[in-house]
Amino acid sequence: MLRLGTRKLLDRSFTGMGVLSIVLLAAALLILLAPICLRGISAYVFQGTVEFRRVALEKFQRGDREELKREQAAAARARQPVFAALAAFKKDLDAMPFAERKKYKTDFAAVQDAVKDLLGPLPGEEAPLLMRSQYGQTRWDRAQVKIQQVLFAEDYDFSGGGLGRKVLKPRLEKFRGTKLEPLFAAIEKNASEMLRPQWTFYGRFLTDASHDAHFFGGIGPEVLGTLYLTLGAILFAVPMGVIAAIYLVEYARENRLVRVLRVCISTLAGVPSIVFGLFGLAFFINAAHLSENKSVLAGSLTLGLLILPTIIRASEEALRAVPATYKQAALSLGAGQWHAVRSVILPAALPGILTGVIISMGRAAGETAPIIFTAAVSVGKPLTLLQTFTQPTPALPWNIYNLCSEHVAVDEIRHVQYGMVFSLVLLVLLLNLAAIIVRARISRKLRT
Repeated sequence: MLRLGTRKLLDRSFTGMGVLSIVLLAAALLILLAPICLRGISAYVFQGTVEFRRVALEKFQRGDREELKREQAAAARARQPVFAALAAFKKDLDAMPFAERKKYKTDFAAVQDAVKDLLGPLPGEEAPLLMRSQYGQTRWDRAQVKIQQVLFAEDYDFSGGGLGRKVLKPRLEKFRGTKLEPLFAAIEKNASEMLRPQWTFYGRFLTDASHDAHFFGGIGPEVLGTLYLTLGAILFAVPMGVIAAIYLVEYARENRLVRVLRVCISTLAGVPSIVFGLFGLAFFINAAHLSENKSVLAGSLTLGLLILPTIIRASEEALRAVPATYKQAALSLGAGQWHAVRSVILPAALPGILTGVIISMGRAAGETAPIIFTAAVSVGKPLTLLQTFTQPTPALPWNIYNLCSEHVAVDEIRHVQYGMVFSLVLLVLLLNLAAIIVRARISRKLRT
């Protein structure tokens, strides 16, 4: 027997360790989520330029057309010296001797391309095919990067040995004394007038479809696809998981077969998610032919299998936690076993079952590997409910990975990547919050 003082000391030690663990976990989450939230919010709140408002009007039919015309006219007046300097220098460049022209040609092409990236196509040019080339910079933060590319050329200084260090050299020095010289002062002083940035709340980032591989628009199809996959997985896994748990707790006799089943369930809970993705491809698509190719249905079933072991184990524990007297009282009043389970035990275990559902819902919403082979595509339109049985869908987990690793201009759409991560975290929190509220209401009804 432990002495009273020793027991108190151990109790305080365990309490202190518990509090410390919670504090460390909260700190880790804060360190992880704070940068994501801060940068993710920039997808919704930012300084949008006149080019952003032009895209909103032309592609999404939102905005004041007359006000935009006035803004474009003011921006055009501010841009005129830049375009005039480019045209004048190009005319002089064409008249230069070959040797002198060669000295300027490469640098002039770099300046001209940077100006196009900043302000859009030059006057008189044919409309480019790519949408991203039809407009200037839509965000002021990205515009400032492009302004630096106009004003400075990147070079490397090897004077210190080694690999050298990157230095920025003013392009003005290359073109000093030429007709292109006024361009640099005009952009440096009047860039704000050329692009007219305004603080913008782009709430429809959550619902708009993307254009030109996420250069423009929002993440609406990805959000909808994630909801389809998550809710489909829950609709498939919860009934099966609860029924399996009821059988194992209330009906199955303890024998070797049941023990093997429990081991299999525990093993499946630890199987890597990529294995479930390969199984979903092999079984649901290639063997069962639920769809000709990837589909939301196949992805939901695969995710459902992934979370099924968690729901079974959580439901088992919730059913076992119901006091035995509940069942005994129901049986003594003449209720059959199934009636007692359905009317007494299951409602009492429902809060615990919903806890497992909440955990599983968060995992299903954030999984990438299972949907790579069964449901996800990089680009797609929002699906109707009937299309989910046969069509694949964009989804936040897959598109986050895809944009970060395979997009041709990853730095240009960094705000979209963080916006997707922030939206996925927010979506999972909202789904969990809804489930927690339902669980709390059920628990309150049971107590009364």
